[in-house]
Amino acid sequence: MDWIFHPDAWAAFLTLTALEIVLGIDNLVFLSIVTQKLPEHQRARARTIGLILALVGRVALLLSIAWVMGLTDPLFELAGKELSGRDLVLLFGGLFLIYKATREIHEETEGPDDEFKEVTASTTFLSALVQIFLLDLVFSLDSVITAVGMADRVSVMISAVCVAIIFMIAAAKSVTSFIERHPTVKMLALSFLLLVGVALVADGLHEHFPRGYIYAAMGFSMFNEFLNMRRRKKRVGEAGS
Repeated sequence: MDWIFHPDAWAAFLTLTALEIVLGIDNLVFLSIVTQKLPEHQRARARTIGLILALVGRVALLLSIAWVMGLTDPLFELAGKELSGRDLVLLFGGLFLIYKATREIHEETEGPDDEFKEVTASTTFLSALVQIFLLDLVFSLDSVITAVGMADRVSVMISAVCVAIIFMIAAAKSVTSFIERHPTVKMLALSFLLLVGVALVADGLHEHFPRGYIYAAMGFSMFNEFLNMRRRKKRVGEAGS
């Protein structure tokens, strides 16, 4: 921990922490959607355990930097594109996210299919933890690779990840409660996950487009929804008076 005496290390730490928190938006939205399926008394525990598992996974990736960087080596060529292990992880992770978001949107609009109504709570709890953990690893790959280029001390990277996860644990309940209270926000969140899934697939196929575009679109939609919520609240107040 000698890096605490080096200004450049502090700059890298603050930058990485901010990066992890911004990238954690994806995780928080997915976490909120997944844990909504659980009984209310299990949701807080699932959020905390899921994020702790995510922390363990990210630290493991950081401690295996050589292996992670090796994932960028081409494995085979498909349709003129060289695909690496990282590309395959992003590709399958993106496809799963598209499937998950599409299914959730279907259930919100059409109701759950009969064959899924008998899923037990314990299986759902375990499934939620597995989904949170695996999707976080997919989201973490790029941030870990980016972190390697921004800081040369593993302790700095791990410290930044720990602070970001603590922030996510603190914010998870508020984000989940807000999404639960507002069905239209949940639909926006699912649309956001759908866009992120498309972005991951595009990244896996070397067709990268900046994630900032997605965040900007989501931010604009949320701002518009905030105005609609204020207008509805005002109308209710006027009707009550």
